[in-house]
Amino acid sequence: MTSEKTEKNTGQTINITCNGSVHHVDAERNLKDVLTALGYAHDGTFAVAVNQQFVPRSDYMATRIQPHDQLEVIAPMQGG
Repeated sequence: MTSEKTEKNTGQTINITCNGSVHHVDAERNLKDVLTALGYAHDGTFAVAVNQQFVPRSDYMATRIQPHDQLEVIAPMQGG
């Protein structure tokens, strides 16, 4: 488990699950903020689903993360 603290921290945290691991994040976060806090780069090499629903990159800022949301970050596979 990790605890993320940033300048946007309101002092209240929520639990979310990302790729099967529980994380504590600030309660007032959007998807873009959460991905940054969890260490995902903005290079566009992954796709994200929240509660099994794909979220287009253009919606990351508008997508609010709620307590107990389940995120799946999917990176492309290489090889043949």
